Amino acid sequence: MRYTRVAVGGRAVWGRVGEEDIELLTGSPIDGDPTVLGNVPLADARWLPVVVPPVFYAVGMNYPRHIAHARAETPARPEAGYRANNALTGHRSPIVKPAAVEGRFEAEPELVAVIGRTLRHASYDEARASVFGWTIGNDVSARTWQHQDRSFWRSKNSDTFKPMGPWIETDVDALAQTTTLRVNGAVRASFATGDMVFDPFDHIVELTRHLTMHPGDVLWMGAESTCQLEPGDTVDIEISGIGVLSNPVHSEGNPS
Repeated sequence: MRYTRVAVGGRAVWGRVGEEDIELLTGSPIDGDPTVLGNVPLADARWLPVVVPPVFYAVGMNYPRHIAHARAETPARPEAGYRANNALTGHRSPIVKPAAVEGRFEAEPELVAVIGRTLRHASYDEARASVFGWTIGNDVSARTWQHQDRSFWRSKNSDTFKPMGPWIETDVDALAQTTTLRVNGAVRASFATGDMVFDPFDHIVELTRHLTMHPGDVLWMGAESTCQLEPGDTVDIEISGIGVLSNPVHSEGNPS
């Protein structure tokens, strides 16, 4: 199944994605088995971030080639940081490059796990069973800010810097897929999605040793490659078996 959230009449509504339309639902499929309210054609959908997570976890330096490119040390154990919900935006919504950003402004294509149950001290098998489904994230980064600041508070958490969508796919072997990054239709990166140092379930096991994970939490799994973005670009991230997340890039104060 594919589930998403769309804007209908000024409010967020969950939906089940079909071939031609989205069936609007009475509530979140993560929380239960909602009934159908109606439908909206796919062409008319205003896509929202697929979930607003209670906690937004993000993994860094989790692909060997990215680690080598950054001349960083390979992590000895799974670790995750945090991102801010205000940075989330949906499929087809613009990524806005702030006027103050100089230097590298980059896309990072990432697999995202959506947690479906409450977890503490999870085993590896329990971690696998806890994932409700998978979606796609674009970890947009302003590198100059990243190097200037003591934390990632603005370099990765500014408004619109975290597109996520277009839907949650519940029936896919996410780690057996291929991630492809395109800018204006040209392939800029392609890599095996599962070629990670530590997989999502390793991270869930480690996280839940120390904290409780909740339904709707998301875990972004890092990227192997990055590429530069400029206002006027359209960036597409495809993970085979899941879908394509597409967003235009705008400059602040200029919608074109």
